[in-house]
Amino acid sequence: MNKPIHTMTFVQLRHFLSVAETGSFTRSAKALSITQPALSRSIHALEGGFQRALFDRVGRRSELTHFGRDVRERVRHLVCDADDLVAAARGKGSNTLRVGLGAGPGALLATPLLERMAFRDAPVRIDILRGDTDRLLQALRERALDAVVVEFRTVTPSVDLKIEPLVEMRGAFMCRRGHPLAKKRGPLRFGRLLDYPMASTGLGRDVMRAMVDAYGPEAHPDQCVTLRCSEISNLVELTRNTDAILLAVRAVASDLVALPVHPPLGAARFGLVTLAGRSEAPTLPLLREVIAERMPSDEGAQARATQPRKAKPA
Repeated sequence: MNKPIHTMTFVQLRHFLSVAETGSFTRSAKALSITQPALSRSIHALEGGFQRALFDRVGRRSELTHFGRDVRERVRHLVCDADDLVAAARGKGSNTLRVGLGAGPGALLATPLLERMAFRDAPVRIDILRGDTDRLLQALRERALDAVVVEFRTVTPSVDLKIEPLVEMRGAFMCRRGHPLAKKRGPLRFGRLLDYPMASTGLGRDVMRAMVDAYGPEAHPDQCVTLRCSEISNLVELTRNTDAILLAVRAVASDLVALPVHPPLGAARFGLVTLAGRSEAPTLPLLREVIAERMPSDEGAQARATQPRKAKPA
């Protein structure tokens, strides 16, 4: 006859998540403001309830067992659901839009979102996090964000994520007005850009592969990008004031000159990422509205840009 499984508590589950994150009973006990023996007893009781080990003790580090890794995501959902339930009961959270924005979406959406609610007694609070895809997805999984808008080819597919394609926006190599390349007539070969420093945010593997396919090995961003920054507004300002070439979505800097590089640069594909199986945050319609206004699809421009050019590239 199987031994009955003991009742577990949310306190024990929170203790488990802390140790799973830090890999250390000592650090977790300090963070939780409890003694290490008390934390050890809590985890031991949880393992007794599961009748399975959750951690392997490897030297001074505690690593999740195979079973522990399976449990972690389920426990995270349980604890976050409980937190959401408490917040809803207290009337908190439902009027806050918590969104993570990648480089391009951040440049196009952050200010308009903030401006929408920049008045006294605004009905929605705006909380924006900017960063790379991995950081934003981690915050989404930890329920610190309701949604993330990024170039969705940088997202590793996972059963816990729902990816909703939004728009395709034309990418471009851009420079300041008066730049030596802006004075050239006709299409340019990619190699001509390499006479100048190139600036970009971090790019996903699919984008890197597309650049190499289009322009050759010298176009791999690790080779051609010499100025990299996660904040695209800094790169736009840099390009306005120097001879740097900016690789970005055309819409982020309409005052810059888009160079006629042959073949044309492909489109960025932006998507809305949320947690699968979760009800949509009530404030997401506001985000969708701003996206529709500020991130129009460049399908027409893309079709024109992909038409064959008669002129020979310089």
